[in-house]
Amino acid sequence: INTAGIWGFPIAILVAGPLCDVLGMGRLLGLACLGHITGVVFTILSPAFGFPILLLSTLVIGFSNGTVEAVINPLCATMYPEEKTGKLNVLHAWWPGGLIIGGLLCLAISPFFGPAALSLSWKAKMATVLIAAVVYGAMIIGQRFPPTERAASGVSAGEMFKEALRPGYLLLLFCMVFTAITELGPDQWIGSVMTDTVGMRGITFLVYTSGLMFVLRFFGGALAHALSPFGLLACCSVFAAGGLFWLSHSFTPLMAFAAATAFGIGKTYFWPTMLGVTSERYPRGGSLLLAMTGATGMIAAGLAGPSMGRIY
Repeated sequence: INTAGIWGFPIAILVAGPLCDVLGMGRLLGLACLGHITGVVFTILSPAFGFPILLLSTLVIGFSNGTVEAVINPLCATMYPEEKTGKLNVLHAWWPGGLIIGGLLCLAISPFFGPAALSLSWKAKMATVLIAAVVYGAMIIGQRFPPTERAASGVSAGEMFKEALRPGYLLLLFCMVFTAITELGPDQWIGSVMTDTVGMRGITFLVYTSGLMFVLRFFGGALAHALSPFGLLACCSVFAAGGLFWLSHSFTPLMAFAAATAFGIGKTYFWPTMLGVTSERYPRGGSLLLAMTGATGMIAAGLAGPSMGRIY
């Protein structure tokens, strides 16, 4: 079921990314909002309709997530052409920010439902997404969205597609596979693994590392300027590798939190910095290249999740 959501994400990015200037960013965000509301409602109702509806509703939510991602990245790059890496890091601070809010909300909701009311508990937790969907839907009403940087510069769609074949960009895509797996792959399983090995609720580790990412991403621009974007990515790789290796040997809560700190620091800057490098080095690729980068990362994470599940 989760894999359906993960695969919906890159499909939507690849479809919506090149359409940012054709349909308009506002219309695409409106469609995403409608998809989020519809997907959540049918997920909550799925016990009455069966497994296929649950699968379909999860896919719709994945499509909606991907559509939002396809719009906000080129929008951010267009609004801040001189600060792309820094502003994309700030923008993507709200990915872990959302995980923190969602995780804490779920922890707060749980005590209100005992073992006899589990079916109501997960529905209440799922319904919190509706609040976020309604809020961002209301925020975009009446807003005027600019053309993307690529369109404003007069670069044709054909030239945009040619940028996707440049060797340097293809190397970036190859790197994106591994940075995305490192960031997103363990997150799918760390809850279950840490609960078994350390005996603490796994979601506390997810909220903790998300908190690190949320704070640190606000400093991404300064670090990228000091180290260069590629230097920042290299430093993150060292922290992430060390943190993961340490986590695999952690069997006490204190050691697990120390290892999670190293891993949380390491995975912080991967995704937004890869997007920043893509937009800075290949601006003629516009929303297409940003979409391809994000889609490649999510596809890689989608393939890694079940593999990690088999190991688990």
